[in-house]
Amino acid sequence: MASTIIGELKETVAFIRSVHTGEAPRVGIVLGSGLGNLSSEIEVEKEIPYEDIPHFPVSTVEGHQGKMIFGKLSGKRVVVLSGRFHYYEGYTPAQVVFPIRVMKFLGVETLLISNAAGGMNKAFRVGDLMIIRDHISLFVVNPLLGKNDPDLGPRFPDMSEPYDKHLIEKAKTIAAGQGITVHEGVYAGVTGPTFETRAEYKLLHIAGGDAVGMSTVQEVIAARHAGLSVFAMSVITDLGIREEDNIITHEEVLQAAAAAEPKLTGIFRQLIAVL
Repeated sequence: MASTIIGELKETVAFIRSVHTGEAPRVGIVLGSGLGNLSSEIEVEKEIPYEDIPHFPVSTVEGHQGKMIFGKLSGKRVVVLSGRFHYYEGYTPAQVVFPIRVMKFLGVETLLISNAAGGMNKAFRVGDLMIIRDHISLFVVNPLLGKNDPDLGPRFPDMSEPYDKHLIEKAKTIAAGQGITVHEGVYAGVTGPTFETRAEYKLLHIAGGDAVGMSTVQEVIAARHAGLSVFAMSVITDLGIREEDNIITHEEVLQAAAAAEPKLTGIFRQLIAVL
């Protein structure tokens, strides 16, 4: 299995380099649901639809554009996944994290991740931003299951600091300078695609979660396995801790994400500038 992944990674990277012959990116960005407009700020050198890339999954979720973008942002070479992949789409964990490993093989050293998440901390409001300082991965399938290949990373990667504390401090300083209020918290990863029941929200919050979502955790595990530095931020698009009517729709999530996106984009843009 592991050697097969290495072979597919090499084929994918060779294809991408044949299409995009520019300088290797050092920063990778993953854009979540309704958060694709950051790509409009990039000095684009090349866009590659996912369906054209060998061994790549294809985005099936509304709010995910489904293309890999190469260019410059804040003076730095970046590669952007405009649209991500989820376990609930029917992909295996290895397929979900395949693009993260591709970015590593392309030369990426730092990974910035965004997502839309449900708030469980009573201090949160819709539209707030939460810097992820840690996560709970007990409710998702670990993408490192199976035989390990040392070309991908160590058999037992340390996860005591999955999110780089220096990047977190830089982001907090940037947010304060822009007058943007940000929270810090723990992201609880679940498989989806159902939104959580009231009892599940309560359990996840008791377990230590401040926000909950259906992505990110598997990506971060693979990124840390590969030795990438990671920074991640959630847009709080709904509140799961309300006692009153709590019907949540994907359309509402996308609307809330789009409304908060300019704040997230401003932080990401300036964070990239100081990397």
